[in-house]
Amino acid sequence: NEMAHLEQEGYITRPHPSAGSIPADKGYRCYVESLGDIRLPLAEQLRVSHLFHQVEKELDEWLNLAATLLSQMVQNVAVVTLPKPEACQFKHLELVSLQDSMALVILVLSGARVRQQLVTFEQIISQAELTAIANKLSTAYAGLTGSQILAKGTGLSPTEQPITECLLKVMEVEAAQEYEEHYFNGLHFVLNQPEFTHSQRMLTLVELVEQRNLLKSIVPLELTSNRVQVIIGKENKTEAIQDFSVVIIQYGLPKKAVGTIGVIGPTRMPYARTIATVSYLSSVLNVLIARLYGKETASELNLNTTN
Repeated sequence: NEMAHLEQEGYITRPHPSAGSIPADKGYRCYVESLGDIRLPLAEQLRVSHLFHQVEKELDEWLNLAATLLSQMVQNVAVVTLPKPEACQFKHLELVSLQDSMALVILVLSGARVRQQLVTFEQIISQAELTAIANKLSTAYAGLTGSQILAKGTGLSPTEQPITECLLKVMEVEAAQEYEEHYFNGLHFVLNQPEFTHSQRMLTLVELVEQRNLLKSIVPLELTSNRVQVIIGKENKTEAIQDFSVVIIQYGLPKKAVGTIGVIGPTRMPYARTIATVSYLSSVLNVLIARLYGKETASELNLNTTN
């Protein structure tokens, strides 16, 4: 029996013995991998481009429109983050003596972010010593993320240790703020679907949205630009969203301003249409962000359309 074989192999499952068979995560994964190159129909591409031409040429207008269009086109939750510099990286460090055992840490991070923090030492330390330490750590940590610095931070002197701990705390705060600013639309589409009516799944999704933790839960660690990623059901690392699937991609200018655009919905979502829509909207945002930063990558949005 073919159905029995598919069930045995994990491609389909039954919610309970008397129920009919439905695709399992493995079955959806097999389907997604078979899709190949998917594109939004040309008529829809032109409609989307036209709508972007109608709004004010401001970033918040573009992102709000992107979230609204995406949720309407795929009938699921859409999230678009504000573009920011890629993963917070260390650039430069300066130390200024304030008292015999206290210094001001001036930390320069990627994206021209400057942060200041006080640090205290167990011994008296001169400005000359602080300058030497700042130069040493600036060279050692240049271009590294917080996690890379943490992995590297062995063999530090008693003076270097509190400085490194201080800058790691600052970088952790910056990383935690990465997904705070985002544009969200379409919760009602998901809540109206049968598997989410009066269920714990619905409460979980609403709580994630209200606590502004949705982005932290759905964005994979290895998200890259130019490729839509699909995370299905239990492939999600966060247990709270293992009843959902996520379709997501980065957009923007690498190393300058990078955001994410994606969809979250039930595992039975229309993957082909969702992937095509997310991909096209990300390409539109790529052009707009490039213009915002003075890089004309296409003269008109409709040049980015494909048959």
